[in-house]
Amino acid sequence: MSSSLEGCVSSLRSSMQLLDTSINILGEGVNDFPRLSKVLNTTRHFEIISEPDLQAAQSSLLSEIRPEVESLFQRVNNYLDKLERREQSLIAKCDLNEGRLGGESTSGSAFRPNSRTSQARSDDTKKAINAKQEMKYKQLRQRKQRLSYAVETLELQAKQRERQLRMSMAAPQQLYED
Repeated sequence: MSSSLEGCVSSLRSSMQLLDTSINILGEGVNDFPRLSKVLNTTRHFEIISEPDLQAAQSSLLSEIRPEVESLFQRVNNYLDKLERREQSLIAKCDLNEGRLGGESTSGSAFRPNSRTSQARSDDTKKAINAKQEMKYKQLRQRKQRLSYAVETLELQAKQRERQLRMSMAAPQQLYED
């Protein structure tokens, strides 16, 4: 009977050793689970929204941006029209002044002793008027260039915002596809 018990005891000891090695192997495999669960935990970086909500957000953003851009374009166009009208009035004023100066030289020639000096004076005044006109034209051109630059900048900003909007709208779609 002791020999049968010795067989059972040895069998039990081998089973316990096998269980100990199994527990050690499982312990080594499982002790990294807290770190793995933290690493594998998914973090939502983007909020997933439905397509109708996305389209509604796009349309509301466009409805906010479009009136402002149109208002700015209208203001620029109005200002350019104002500058053109001012340019036309300056041209008309200049023509009127030239006509007056031309009329004075014919009507006042009896009072002038030397016609050459009066001609030189009228040439000088015409040059002075032309110089003033050129200065005003340059200023108007510079203003027009600044305004056109501002318009181009606004257009580029609007395009960039639209591009950013499209990109932000495309990112959630890529999540759906993945």
